[in-house]
Amino acid sequence: MKTSYAISIAVVFLLSIFTHPGFPASSGADLSKSDTAIFGFRDAAAERTLESRFLAVPDPKRAEEHLRTLTKVPHIAGSPEDKATADYVAQKFRDAGLATEIVEYKVWFNYPAEISVDITAPAGVSMHGPTREHVDGDPFQDDPRVVTPYNGMSPSGDVEADVVYANYGSPEDFQKLAQMKIEVRGKIVLVRYGQNFRGVKAFVAQERGAAGVIIYSDPADDGWKRGDKYPKGPWRPDTGVQRGSIGYMFQFAGDPTTPGIASTASLSDSKRTPPDQSAQMPKIPTTPISYADAWPILDHLGGPESPREWQGALPFTYHVGPGPVKVKVHLKQDYAYRTIWDVIGKVQGSELPDEWVVAGNHRDAWVYGAADPNSGTTAMLESVAGVGELLQSGWKPKRTLIFASWDAEEEGLIGSTEWGEQNAAALARAVAYVNVDVAVSGPRFGASSVPSLKQFLRDITKAVPSPQGGTVYDTWRKTSQTGNEPVTPQETSTMTFRLPAAQAHPDVPVGDLGSGSDYTVFLQHLGVPSTDIGSTGSYGVYHSTFDDFAWFKKFGDPDFLYEQQMARVFGLEAIRLAGADVLPFDYEEYGKEITAYIDAAKKKADAKLGVHAPDFGPAAEAAKHFQDAGAKILPKEKSPSPDTARLNRALRDAETALLIPEGLPNRPWYHHAIYAPGQYTGYAAVVIPGVNEAIDAGDNERTRQQLAALARALHCAAKVLESYR
Repeated sequence: MKTSYAISIAVVFLLSIFTHPGFPASSGADLSKSDTAIFGFRDAAAERTLESRFLAVPDPKRAEEHLRTLTKVPHIAGSPEDKATADYVAQKFRDAGLATEIVEYKVWFNYPAEISVDITAPAGVSMHGPTREHVDGDPFQDDPRVVTPYNGMSPSGDVEADVVYANYGSPEDFQKLAQMKIEVRGKIVLVRYGQNFRGVKAFVAQERGAAGVIIYSDPADDGWKRGDKYPKGPWRPDTGVQRGSIGYMFQFAGDPTTPGIASTASLSDSKRTPPDQSAQMPKIPTTPISYADAWPILDHLGGPESPREWQGALPFTYHVGPGPVKVKVHLKQDYAYRTIWDVIGKVQGSELPDEWVVAGNHRDAWVYGAADPNSGTTAMLESVAGVGELLQSGWKPKRTLIFASWDAEEEGLIGSTEWGEQNAAALARAVAYVNVDVAVSGPRFGASSVPSLKQFLRDITKAVPSPQGGTVYDTWRKTSQTGNEPVTPQETSTMTFRLPAAQAHPDVPVGDLGSGSDYTVFLQHLGVPSTDIGSTGSYGVYHSTFDDFAWFKKFGDPDFLYEQQMARVFGLEAIRLAGADVLPFDYEEYGKEITAYIDAAKKKADAKLGVHAPDFGPAAEAAKHFQDAGAKILPKEKSPSPDTARLNRALRDAETALLIPEGLPNRPWYHHAIYAPGQYTGYAAVVIPGVNEAIDAGDNERTRQQLAALARALHCAAKVLESYR
């Protein structure tokens, strides 16, 4: 049977026709016994026939044309060009038979009006930036609509001060400077991209009293040290600049003036938080530059040599300053309430229309956005084309299936968050949110999700052919073997797919969900089980002008075969979740991972708090309760009774039960007891965040309180699972 399955997969890849000859029909009694069973489906044979029709539709040539169209011109959020991409996506949704609307929101963000960075001392050293991005031969770089490199959500300001180099700008880096007796108060801090979210760099510098921040891309991280630079290779060229928002999304996501409520066009100003009072808005001017512009700053810094692990790839010894280099930063930001456009396409569920499966990707880009995000938009459009073929054949999903093209993600996950907040009541019955952002920047598949859906993701990839032969799962397993992890993971978003904090099964690792993409509101604010997928590679042009069609065609996915792969994976996730008889959630795996999180936190607390560490026993018992409840319901999922409504309700509501009603300390928008973006990491997940961040702060009483809140959430979720008998 496994041999015939492998043959079928090969046939799919070569002929784009996915069939399953020789597969026996399911008995319908047990959803897990045979190799051909699909967890959650009584009639696996019928589901595989449906899936074979879907998997035959995504087409590399059509995907190439989608990407060419979407990236023809720069299309920053809120621009006329951005609206044109919304209209394009909406038409493709309608062509496939989806009931489609464009939903507008009025949100607060900035464009750059005047941006300059100048060296003013010592005499004889000059640099006037940001230098315009340029390489020889790129056909897209000279479009006048290419936006000046800047940081979204930075305040305006004029600052002139000595420079201090602070490595990646982490709390540990600033602590190291303090140990070296280097004062950063009143200085302009120069930090390099990587290892944490850019907004964290600004936040930590603000906490330490810095007057301003300059962020540059070091060639050690995504430039020539990694390989040939663009256009010869895929890595960042000398003048390439990473734009990006520095909004404090670890406080809350979405429009800075409307935490917790939707920023609709009709919302009155009286219901908005004044921007200067928003916890999401940074207080010190921050702007990005290239390593070509950072070169003379770093080359002329005095003071002690930097710690050797701070040394980048520029050809001189890095020093930390302060001075004698002095820099003047002039930022004039054009802030306004601007209109953005989400595109929402819906297929009404035939049996459970109030239960939603939402599949989303953002569409806006800092410039052209070929890999980020429009490789994902392209994959989604090919998924939608496959769904359209199924609809034409008379198929209807059991649950309502929604495809969403989000806007203004780059400014702070705005479009998805506002829609999630507006539809919070309906999303209380949502089954899952399926995300893709950078669908393709190379050939290496990766994924993150809540633990209950990790095996679901592995199973999906076993049903999709890989351009490398075999299945996506086969290639994923090979590339995830020990020793194949990249030495220096790029901090581009969750697309780095870090190793999980714990792993319940010895299988391909599925990462944890932090932040940096549009699942944030669904999982961490509303408690909707979520997944995120991507195919990564040597990607050195993130958020630069050069993330364009020319780069993508040469280095990202020349034949668009990985676009086809990702369209199949993404669409198959949505189709299975929308059609499952029983939701394919494994809460035993979830419980095991949480148990491991608590064990690790206890060890950290013992080391950090010593004899004052609180008792972790009740939280560990609650995790065991949750794990046991998951183990007990799993056989009922695999051999369900004819009436699955109560079973599915318990499975759906267990994730929501993991929300803490009052939210996390100091950032109440985040409600999830198990996952949140770290306040000092931003993208990377902090597991059991209330507990771990209290330990990191050395706060014994807060640790005790957060352990109690965690235990309550786990017992509540366990009781939800136990409610099905």
